[in-house]
Amino acid sequence: MKLTVFGATGGIGRELVRQGLEAGHEVTAVVRDPARLTVTGARLEVVRADLTDPEVLRPAVAGRDAVLSGLGPRARKDAGIAARLTRVVLAAMEAEQIRRVLAVSAGPVGPAPVDEGAVDRWMRGLVSAVLKDVYADLSEMEAELAASGTDWTVVRPPRLQDKPVTGVYRVVAGGFPARGRFISRADVAHAMLGMVGDAGVVKQGVGVAY
Repeated sequence: MKLTVFGATGGIGRELVRQGLEAGHEVTAVVRDPARLTVTGARLEVVRADLTDPEVLRPAVAGRDAVLSGLGPRARKDAGIAARLTRVVLAAMEAEQIRRVLAVSAGPVGPAPVDEGAVDRWMRGLVSAVLKDVYADLSEMEAELAASGTDWTVVRPPRLQDKPVTGVYRVVAGGFPARGRFISRADVAHAMLGMVGDAGVVKQGVGVAY
C-alpha cells in the first residue's frame, strides 16, 4: 500500500513509518524537521511541511491508499494543535479525494468500559481533570473527523509506554478494553497499520490496550 504518515517524528508516528516500511508499504512521512526523523528506507519519501496550507499538502496525500496521523499535543501547553492540524490534513485529503484516514486520540476521550472498576474509574477521572485541555483538543479532533466525508477511524490508547512491539493487545471497536491501563507506542502503531484495511472499524473509535 501507499501510506502517508503525519506526525512522523513523534513516538507513534515514527513507529508507523518504521513498521510500515518493514511491512513492504511505500511510506510518505510529512515532518516539520526532516533531521528529527531517524527512520530510513528505500520506499520512504520525506516531505517537509508545517501543516498550515492544505494546498501544500496535496502532493503528499495524492494517490495514497490511506493517511495515518500521529498528530497531537505532547504537553498541556500544546493543547489545540490536534484539531487545528487535522483540519488542514482533511482539507488536503478532500481536495485529492482520499478517503481512508486513521488518527490517534486517547482512551479517556471515548466511553468507559461497561465493567470499569472503582480504581480505574477514579484514575480516569483524575487524568481527565489534569489533562482537560488536551482531551478537549482530541475530542474536537474526533468531531472534525466524524464531520468529514472520510472513512475515518480514531484509535484510543491508555497511558503510552516506550517498549518494543509485541502484537499482543486487546482491541474494542466502539469501546475500551476493561482494565486497559497501558500500551506501547509501537503496539499502537501496529494496531493502526492492521486497521487500515479493516472495514469493521471505519467511522468508529477503537480502544486499544494490553
